Amino acid sequence: MNQQEIKQLETDLWDSANTLRANSKLTAAEYKDPVLGLILLRYAQNRYDQAKGAVEASIPEGPRGKRSATKDDFLAQGAMMLPEKSQYDYLADLPEGEAIDEAINEAMRLIENEYPDLQGVLPKNYQEMDTDLLSELIRVFNKDSVKNLTGDVFGRIYEFFLMKFSMDGAGAQEGGEFFTPPSLVQLIVNLIKPDHGIIHDPACGSAGMFVQTGHFLEENKSVKSINEAITCYGTELKSNNTRLAKMNLAIHGIEGKIIEDNSFYSDPHNLVGKCDFVMANPPFNVKKVDKKKDYVKNDVRLFKDVGIPNADNGNYLWIQYFHSYLNKNGRAGFVMTSSATDAGSTEKNIREKLVETGDVDCIVSVGNNFFYTRSLPCHVWFLDKGKPRVNKDKILMIDARNTFRVVTNTINDFSLGQLQNFSTVMESYRGDSRAIADGNEKHQKNAIELATEISREVNLLRQQCQEILDEHKSVSLDFTDVVDELAIFSKVPSEPEFDECKTLIHVFENPVEKLTLHLEEYQTALEQDKKELSALDNKNTDKNKAKKKQLDEHGKLLRSLVIIIKEHRQVLKESLSNYKQQVKDWQFMLENFPENEYQDIEGFCKIVNKDEVKENDFSLTPGRYVGYKIQIDEEFDYKFRISEINKELNSLNHSANDLMNFIQGVKL
Repeated sequence: MNQQEIKQLETDLWDSANTLRANSKLTAAEYKDPVLGLILLRYAQNRYDQAKGAVEASIPEGPRGKRSATKDDFLAQGAMMLPEKSQYDYLADLPEGEAIDEAINEAMRLIENEYPDLQGVLPKNYQEMDTDLLSELIRVFNKDSVKNLTGDVFGRIYEFFLMKFSMDGAGAQEGGEFFTPPSLVQLIVNLIKPDHGIIHDPACGSAGMFVQTGHFLEENKSVKSINEAITCYGTELKSNNTRLAKMNLAIHGIEGKIIEDNSFYSDPHNLVGKCDFVMANPPFNVKKVDKKKDYVKNDVRLFKDVGIPNADNGNYLWIQYFHSYLNKNGRAGFVMTSSATDAGSTEKNIREKLVETGDVDCIVSVGNNFFYTRSLPCHVWFLDKGKPRVNKDKILMIDARNTFRVVTNTINDFSLGQLQNFSTVMESYRGDSRAIADGNEKHQKNAIELATEISREVNLLRQQCQEILDEHKSVSLDFTDVVDELAIFSKVPSEPEFDECKTLIHVFENPVEKLTLHLEEYQTALEQDKKELSALDNKNTDKNKAKKKQLDEHGKLLRSLVIIIKEHRQVLKESLSNYKQQVKDWQFMLENFPENEYQDIEGFCKIVNKDEVKENDFSLTPGRYVGYKIQIDEEFDYKFRISEINKELNSLNHSANDLMNFIQGVKL
């Protein structure tokens, strides 16, 4: 499956599952775990089916024939040996009237009995769900399109469902802590590049940091397997999140040790000074941490003398934990509340000591609306104990508050191109002289891939339109010129430069819109002809018969074309939007780094030294250093928006005047 097909499948499965929930009495939080459990079960079935042939082939012939397959045989193929009553097919084929809820609970129990690492992890509360709803859910994940999916795709689906549940507020009662938005996880992973060794997340939620690390290793074609390259350790306070994390690792085939514990009062993995990488999105502003506990007072993870902040929040405890876990070359990336970069009093003292170590590598300001359950801005901190000597007294400040992509009215994220730009700037700051040039080459490559994808889609549209026209040759409507114009997409230049890629935006936009407009014009004309025909006398004359037949043929042709265009239009709209964003992100780098060398960019990035930070009272807020640059969105219609605002203001003024007149006319 290509990326577009996977994305469509994710959406279709979510829509089906969410529609079922909408017709039930369950909240998103109540629905989340059972659905994720069924996804894991479906994945286990697919892996079992895919491994079965290889397992049977690997068993040698003995004097009495082949022995029976064992659990170890399946584990060697990266699969679980499922008991019969835990197999998805068994559940899907249960006769009507059977207790499906108890059957699923039993399936989960049997798997846990066979695999101790999953003990207590799988959901077993299906009796709380309506049996008809469960049966429908089983059918949703038993479609042919799902049965042959690989682990990678299932991992994507699991992550997609986690994200959607988070957006729907599932877990909001827990602070929305189980899921970190993918953009922020990708930002952290891309900048610290966790490609080896021990990785720790002391507030791991659903283990998204570990999963994204796996993606990073795959995308960068690591010579080692994920489990050979890295060892994952996670700590999580909440039981439900711990289960989510273990299921997430299982479905992605990542080995890891997740312990349910409170990181404020314990270090269950004993990892101080041992980690190659630390990544986290800890809960912000945690109150009532008991700083009088002996463990806290004697915690080796805290700086001596200044380690325990007076403020009633856990922010600077977390920051010190992350720093302490790193080995001499370790890197950390973590999300933190915006207030932490300027916090005063004892928190400032801790920040000063941290800056003096020279280990603060980079701070990124992130704007509003990146989190699904709250709109707060945040900062992403990066520490590096192995910084090159030339950078030891320097910090890269990036203000990304004006860098984002609008997903919905309430949610923003980073595009892949924007994430690449952050990574490119970081690598250039670290001393890679080829980073910016290489980054631009990646932009070009990605633009070509997206353009080719659009070309393929539009060419398919052209072919299908042509087939429809060939079927209706007797129709007098002429679409030839417009359909032929779509043929321009049959080939994209092999290595187009930026200007060519930018020009392609208009080339892509025009023909499909023209075809749609052409259809609308004919549709209007057809409706007018129908009105004229109905206005004629009802005599069944040959002329009227011919006219009616012609209109019917026109109608069939138009309906067929409309169906085809609707099928392609949404895909093309999304693909074109991605292409525009890719070109825009590429343009940003070309305009700001024309010599392919790092330079400070007003309003975006600046390299500061410790003396400058000291002069600013040890503030680590990028906005203090990078300055401000007014950015104009060329695609936004400012004049129209101002006109809208004026109309709205006038309307409100009229309403206010009417209300004032009414109040003044009231006799007390």
